[in-house]
Amino acid sequence: QVQLVESGGGLVQAGGSLRLSCAASGGTFSRYRMGWFRQPPGKERAFVARISWSGGGTYYADSVKGRFTISRDNAKNTVYLQMNSLKPEDTAVYYCAADISRVPTTIIHDWDYWGQGTQVTVSS
Repeated sequence: QVQLVESGGGLVQAGGSLRLSCAASGGTFSRYRMGWFRQPPGKERAFVARISWSGGGTYYADSVKGRFTISRDNAKNTVYLQMNSLKPEDTAVYYCAADISRVPTTIIHDWDYWGQGTQVTVSS
């Protein structure tokens, strides 16, 4: 069983930056594909970014491409999401997730483990 704990959320002005962290425990972190999702107020949870087990492959939602960067440190069992040029529409609860399957996916129900989420609020 894998436990995921996000941190780093908060309130930031538009144009600012935040870095989210997700610490994993209870499993072999380097065997999991890791991802970030977000759920804006009143909307469904949606894919943001994912990273391969080695860190060599990344994939982003079009809405964050060029502004967000996902990375991981397997020695620290941690995945990060660097968010730059934040916009009010980035306001959401951000969730970290782990996927043990062999096929990369952006489908929420295909991901195996989830954190509790961290709130990001971007003011205009």
